[in-house]
Amino acid sequence: MHLYDIVLICHNNGMNASRTRSSRVFTISFPEELAKQVVSVAAEESRTISELFREAFRTYQMERVQRKLMAARRITAERISLQGPEDDIESSADEIPGKQLSGRKR
Repeated sequence: MHLYDIVLICHNNGMNASRTRSSRVFTISFPEELAKQVVSVAAEESRTISELFREAFRTYQMERVQRKLMAARRITAERISLQGPEDDIESSADEIPGKQLSGRKR
């Protein structure tokens, strides 16, 4: 048995099986050149690789939300431009069956 095996066994024995982890472990792979860049950036910023990827994912999430918001704004702007003048909107609203808008009666 090697020293690593003994340390690993001791560490596993000391862990409480009922304890819930507050984090999850993911295994990812990179081409060697990209892996070298990851290690280099982490070292330059005095971070662990885990910290680097947590930040990268948070940044990705924010950009994703921004893209969705921009798409929703674009769709809303297109709908508004297609609706025409406000008078036309109100008259067409009166034509919606079963709907009373703005408290007006038919």
